[in-house]
This record gives sequence, C-alpha cells and structure tokens, in this order.
Amino acid sequence: MARSDLAPAKGLNRPSLTRPAVVAAPQLRDVQELSLTLEENRLAGIVFGQYDQNLAHLERRLQIVAHANGNRVILKGPSDTTERARLVLEALYKRARDGAPISPGDVDGAIEESAQQRSLFPDAGAGNGVSFDAVVTRKRGPVRARSAAQDAYLRAMKRNELVFAEGPAGTGKTWLAVGHAVSLIEQGVVERMILSRPAVEAGERIGFLPGDMREKVDPYLRPIYDALYDFMEARHVERALQTGMIEIAPLAFMRGRTLTNAVVLLDEAQNTTSMQMKMFLTRLGEGSRMIITGDPTQIDLPPQQKSGLVEAVRLLSGVDGIGHVTFREGDVVRHDLVRKIVKAYEDAAREPVADKGAPR
Repeated sequence: MARSDLAPAKGLNRPSLTRPAVVAAPQLRDVQELSLTLEENRLAGIVFGQYDQNLAHLERRLQIVAHANGNRVILKGPSDTTERARLVLEALYKRARDGAPISPGDVDGAIEESAQQRSLFPDAGAGNGVSFDAVVTRKRGPVRARSAAQDAYLRAMKRNELVFAEGPAGTGKTWLAVGHAVSLIEQGVVERMILSRPAVEAGERIGFLPGDMREKVDPYLRPIYDALYDFMEARHVERALQTGMIEIAPLAFMRGRTLTNAVVLLDEAQNTTSMQMKMFLTRLGEGSRMIITGDPTQIDLPPQQKSGLVEAVRLLSGVDGIGHVTFREGDVVRHDLVRKIVKAYEDAAREPVADKGAPR
C-alpha cells in the first residue's frame, strides 16, 4: 500500500515508516517526526483531499502538523498523536484503494475509530476486537460508522426489534436509520418500509394542504427523502412509492393499524405527545422493526405537554428487546461548525440563569 526506507514488519500489509526522530523540545512532550509514503500518487491525492483539505482537517482534530509533498506526508507532533495520525492515513488509503470517496467526515470516522482501538489493523496481532460496524446497500456499498455512538446504533438496530435513538442534529440518527431500513428491504428481511413524522407545525391538521396524502406530508419528511435518495436510485424510490413498498404515513393516520413484516421509522419523535407515542409503539406487528429518532433538546410541543419520546425512553429503559442509543455533541458528523454550535447551546443550557434584576 505504501513504502518507506525500512522494510515492513513481518505479517503487516501496510505502509511502513522511517525511524521516528525525537526532537528535543522542553515545552512539548515526546515530539517526533514521522514520514509516510503512499504508493500511488492518485490515491494519495484522494486521501489528502482537494487542496489538502483532509490533511488540514486531520491537523485541526489531532493538533499536529501534516505537510504533504507529492505522495509523501510528514507528520510532526507528540509521539502518540502522530502514530494515531499514521493509522488514520493508512485506513483512509485502504478506503481510497477500495474505490470509496473520502471527505472530512470520513477523516472524523477514522479518527474516532482509532480512539476506540489501539490499532486499526486487528489482523496484525493487536487482538483488540473488530472495527466499527457498517450498513450495506446496493447503491452505496458498505457505510461505516464514524463514531462509537454510531457503531453502537448500527449494532442495536441489527440486534433489537425496537430502537430509540436520541441526540442532537447532525449525528446521523435519521440517515443511518434509513440506510438500515433500505438494507432490510434489499435483504428480504421485511417487505416494506413505513416512514412517519409528527406534523407539529400544522397541529396534525394537514387536510387544508393541497394535493394527495404524499404531497401533504412531503414538507415534513424531506430529510427522510434525502436519505432515501442517498441509499437508493431515484427510479427505485419512485417505483417503491408507487407500489407501496415504501409508504409515507403521517403519525395521526397510524391509529388502528397493525404493521407486520415492515420496518417502521418515526423521525422527530420528540414532538410526539404521550398518547401519540403509545399509539405508535403498539402498532408493532409480527416480523416488524421500529426505529424511533429524536432530539429532546428541540421539543416544539406546547409547554404543558410532555414529550412522548422522553417519557417512552424513561418507561421502557431496561426492557429486553428494546435498544437505546444516546448521541452527544462530540458525535456530530455533519460539519465541524454544527458540532461547535451544538456545544455552545449545550454549554449555555448548563449555565445558571442570571438574575434579571442584577445590574449590567
């Protein structure tokens, strides 16, 4: 995969490095310089990113210096961090060699994976378990988790018939749920997919909107549609909608139904009332799976109403067969700024409210 001045260690099929040169610096601990050479210039360009944006992202996240020259990169920083950066670049090179694109988000995923394991190469003798789980669809192929929480989420959806996922925007709750649902359809595990979301902004009274049922609720389900088109070809999505393999069902219209052999996704569940959530949960039929996602910090219900999501998570905690995954600010994968925005709001929410009568 890559070459260096030293022969690779026996049994390892990965880039080898020049001997680290420890630089004496009293203000820094164990500073070293690593030189990594990737074999193919074209793949190195994919790993480094356009205008080296992936390397710049790696520098910001790990607080190191990374300088690229052709297919060679010099890493400078504390020894443990530069070693971690090397493992990240090796993993990204393997991804590029497999034909997958690489974005700053993929860099984040490789960084998080390296934080959970001592090595990204368990076959090399580390004996420290497997790498992050993945969801596989025909269009996208394997999509790996980018954080420990996403990894736990994918494993929970595969293991449980009912899964709650709560956390801030940008953590991949809905996107991964749709990807998992598509994979279940393609594998023949279920026969159909049902997508639902509370239309809180219209008070669930959507009859005044023009068009058929799908057109009425489309504005509320746009994020789910976007994820569907990520995992399925557009013509397949349209055909599935026409044949009923994919069904759009407003939450208010789910009452009285029994959902069998289906994967059912309820998005923005923090905006369900207690009665709505109970009604939805009791729709679960034979051979079906349910995935319920939401962000308890963005509840749009009237102040006097309890969130059905918050109540259900509390009541059903510890029930066998029900999975629960909580995402945090650090799990945001959408954009660096989204992570910082979520953190700023969380920090502000933890601060005590200032006395309104205090002088300014």
